[in-house]
Amino acid sequence: MNTTDWLEIGRLDDIPKRGARVVKTARGDIAIFRTMDDQVFALDDKCPHKGGPLSQGIVQGESVTCPLHNWVISLKTGEAQGADQGCTRTIAVRLQDGRIQLSWPAVPAVKAA
Repeated sequence: MNTTDWLEIGRLDDIPKRGARVVKTARGDIAIFRTMDDQVFALDDKCPHKGGPLSQGIVQGESVTCPLHNWVISLKTGEAQGADQGCTRTIAVRLQDGRIQLSWPAVPAVKAA
């Protein structure tokens, strides 16, 4: 049986509108984004192009622009937009009474070979 646990990481008000915060994990950073209309998204904090920190990008609508080479990444799907190709992992996130929660384990353990 597959169950989802939710890990509370902070309040919606901790992130400015059109801004981001980073949650550090053992397997890498996760960027939490807040849109102008208070939607919340979570992605690995790495652009699929050159690994740029998406959390430092500009949020426009439901996309973020990577600060390194201006790739536009969908916050919903993690996919590069336009002619660019690549994808970054999305993590399930939800709001519960103004608190942000991530699906946990957001970074599953690697199986031993």
